[in-house]
Amino acid sequence: MKVKSNEEIAKFLTEIAEPMGVTVFDVEFKQGKNPALTVYIEKEGGMDLDTCEKFHRAIDQPLDEFDPTFGQPYTLNVSSPGADRPFKTENDFLSHIGQKVEVKLYNSIRGKKFLEGELTGYDKERITLKTDAKTTFTIELKNIVKVNEYIEFN
Repeated sequence: MKVKSNEEIAKFLTEIAEPMGVTVFDVEFKQGKNPALTVYIEKEGGMDLDTCEKFHRAIDQPLDEFDPTFGQPYTLNVSSPGADRPFKTENDFLSHIGQKVEVKLYNSIRGKKFLEGELTGYDKERITLKTDAKTTFTIELKNIVKVNEYIEFN
């Protein structure tokens, strides 16, 4: 199925989101037997189901006119990215410097494909992660599957 790019869809939806006080975090299109467009949104102060529902209603008709799938049917979902949302932007990384994060890797480093530690540095090509008092990892972004905030369960 031919589909407009996620970036193009996100840009279109941002024009609707901003006046509502919502930010489009990510757009994901899954093809297959039941194609689905999922729009992940955030709001200052936290998300709730009512906000997702209102945004869904606000974008339903405009999306039909924008026609992201060139006339093919799909299911529209609106969701929060969740507490374990992956870091996507430079601001996501920079705003978490000094905080504990989880990092999942494509290729192991020193025998590890999953690391937890304090994010101590970021540039457009790599992060620096301090896992304990003596161990620091410099990790290329191209080797990272996912970085997200560390969540401690009690």
